[in-house]
Amino acid sequence: MTNSIPTPASLPAAMFYEDFEAGQIFISPGRTVTDTDLSMFCMLSGDWHPLHSDEEYAKATRFGRRVVGGVFGIALVTGAMCRWGIFDQSVTAMLSVDGWRFRGPIFVGDTLTVRMTILGKAPTASGRQGVLERGFAILNQNGEVVQEGRSDALIRLRSPG
Repeated sequence: MTNSIPTPASLPAAMFYEDFEAGQIFISPGRTVTDTDLSMFCMLSGDWHPLHSDEEYAKATRFGRRVVGGVFGIALVTGAMCRWGIFDQSVTAMLSVDGWRFRGPIFVGDTLTVRMTILGKAPTASGRQGVLERGFAILNQNGEVVQEGRSDALIRLRSPG
C-alpha cells in the first residue's frame, strides 16, 4: 500500500468499502476563509460571541483580531468530503465526531486544506456495510494543524456479500 495522495481530478466518482485501505490519505483543495464565511457562520450557528463579531473586542484578546468559530472547521471537513465526491453514493451515516481538538485559531484570510487519513475499517454483521475509521486534520496555509479529530462513517459495500 502506497500512501499516494489523490487529487480531486484523479478520484473515482464513488468509492465503496472495498476501495479503502488503512493508510490512504486524501487532501482537499485549498479554501480561503472570507469575512462573509465568518458572518454567515455566526448567523447560522447563532454564535455572536464578540471574539467572532466585534473587531474592537477581538483586538484586545491574545489573538488580536476576530477568530472564526471553531465548529466552522468541522463544517469545512464535511464540505471537503462533498468536493471529493467519493462518498456521495456510498456513505449512509456519519457515526461520530470524536476527540476533536482545536489546536490553533482560524482567521479570515487563512487558506485551509483538509487531510483525511483512513485509519482502518471493519465490516458490519449485515455484510452489506462496513465502518470506515477516518482521521481528519485541518491545515492552514503555513502547514500548521489548526484542528484535528476523528469521524467514523457507515459505508456501503460495492458488492454486498
